[in-house]
Amino acid sequence: MIDLTELWNFDDPAGSEQRLRAAQVEAPETEAAVLQTQVARALGLQGRYAEALAVLDGIECTDPEVTVRSLLERGRVYRSSGDVTAAAPMFEAAVAAADQGLEGLAIDAMHMVALTLKGDDQIAYTRGILDRARASRDPSARRWLASLLNNLGMAYSDQGEWQLALQTFEEALAERRTGSDLEATFAARWMVAWALRHLGRTAEARDAQLALQADLVAAGREDPYVHEELALLDQA
Repeated sequence: MIDLTELWNFDDPAGSEQRLRAAQVEAPETEAAVLQTQVARALGLQGRYAEALAVLDGIECTDPEVTVRSLLERGRVYRSSGDVTAAAPMFEAAVAAADQGLEGLAIDAMHMVALTLKGDDQIAYTRGILDRARASRDPSARRWLASLLNNLGMAYSDQGEWQLALQTFEEALAERRTGSDLEATFAARWMVAWALRHLGRTAEARDAQLALQADLVAAGREDPYVHEELALLDQA
């Protein structure tokens, strides 16, 4: 099966759409259908919701992976367009369909279910997904750990549980550091510093943001959110 990560840049959905469509031209039937689900996702990220749904409606392949991805992307389009009520059953159906051996997609679908929940329900459900991902031997499931930990940290922060949020963001950062995604690691470091500021640990937060800023500069990158946090810390 084609490696979708090589075709995706979530910061550039229009460019991703072009690459996905180009790859689709000579792909075998099942791969072409998988790519079609991703074209729909790229369209949804551009706010072209009707086009995205039309692309999904045009999929005829009944391969199990295609079925799961079609449900998942339809749910994402509904959610992005503001229709969470329509999105939730799509994600739930994707979880059920993926439970036939597509563990990574099951975790993806479950994490989308969690995003339709709020408060304690979201926290409990996300903790359950984490338990499943940690217990899995499937690398496609385990690679979700850092993202799930970040989402759990955000859920704690929404509840004002900043100590739990910090602990969870630190776990997410540790998980990110086991991989090679530099941008994601930078973002995880920012989350830790952000939580420190909300806990009133301003000196530690400032040191963390300054260290992050220096590493960003060394990598030829810039993050306006780091500057924003440093400005807030200067006022503290």
